Amino acid sequence: MATPALSIRKHFASLRDPRLKRRQRHLLADILVITLCAVIAGANNFPQVEAFGRRRRDWLRTFLALPNGIPSHDTFERVFQRLCPDAFQRCFLNWLHALHSQLGGEHFAIDGKTLRRSGSPANGLGPLHLVSVWATQANLTLGQVAVDEKSNEITAIPRLLELLDLHGALVTIDAMGCQKEIARQVTEAGGDYVLTVKENQGHLYEDIQACFVQAIEADFKGIAHDRYKTQEKGHGRQERRSYEVIYDPLGLRDEQQWAKLCVIGHCYSERTINGQTSCEDRYFIGSRRADARYYGKVLRGHWRVENCLHWQLDVTFREDDSRIRDRHAAQNFALLRRVALSLLKQHPSKGSVATKRYTATLDANFLQEIIQGANLGAL
Repeated sequence: MATPALSIRKHFASLRDPRLKRRQRHLLADILVITLCAVIAGANNFPQVEAFGRRRRDWLRTFLALPNGIPSHDTFERVFQRLCPDAFQRCFLNWLHALHSQLGGEHFAIDGKTLRRSGSPANGLGPLHLVSVWATQANLTLGQVAVDEKSNEITAIPRLLELLDLHGALVTIDAMGCQKEIARQVTEAGGDYVLTVKENQGHLYEDIQACFVQAIEADFKGIAHDRYKTQEKGHGRQERRSYEVIYDPLGLRDEQQWAKLCVIGHCYSERTINGQTSCEDRYFIGSRRADARYYGKVLRGHWRVENCLHWQLDVTFREDDSRIRDRHAAQNFALLRRVALSLLKQHPSKGSVATKRYTATLDANFLQEIIQGANLGAL
């Protein structure tokens, strides 16, 4: 059972109901809880949320008031259109951060994802793009920020970092987030960073390459460094990775502008599938003095945001098929998907997320076990 400190009710007490008081036939808390339960149990849109509510009405009445029964799908949609995404997220994140503090884990992976069918070309509206943070060890979403129509992830990432307690944390971001101001923001908040470096950082990329070329030519003599190699086989493929890090590198232009930079790294990966081999070189910078094995595990762990979050949202929750085009409703429903996924991953059963979700559709007792982590019964 969840502890009282993790009660979702406590964290949603400050959320303002966007409806006129005289038109509030259904409690806001009821609407939010029904929708979250429905999304966990397989609902991907508002008509399906209503269908879930009507089928599970008796069960929902065991912990919700439901003064006027189950709302219509139009009511669900209108409420989510009017809810301020920032306020809605703050309430959920207060609870999720409390849960994260119980589970532990210091690695935050940040990456962006586009909801491909959420746009409306007829109205000149492009697809919604969200940048999310995933706590890799705890399997929890800890925030999302929508990218402005005429902007990119560089402007969204600082807003996302403001949502996090970065003291003692390690933040990993792909090449889009390799920016001096982002590195400074992370370190000033008490965290460390690992940033992938590509050609978008011309001088830095060239200087890191030059450092490693010189080190290799000198056989790393007199250069503080470390190495780590891995080899994996499975699913018809073979992968080899080699990680090298150099400490306190020399010759980096603008080095002082990268807050607390003390490590540069190189990852060489080689993948063989059906006799065909492909190779890739990647470079990165870090502010934490750690060995190559640590950085290798961190870089591999970063891709959990793709495999455990984005892939699941696309395949299990069919997020790319969502046609919720209202920006507020789309952001709010996207957050519910991420929260539902986090709760499903916390359940100790061995089935896949898809299997857990299907089981929750069929079995109210199993759904009850999943939502105990949110302490919905305290509502």
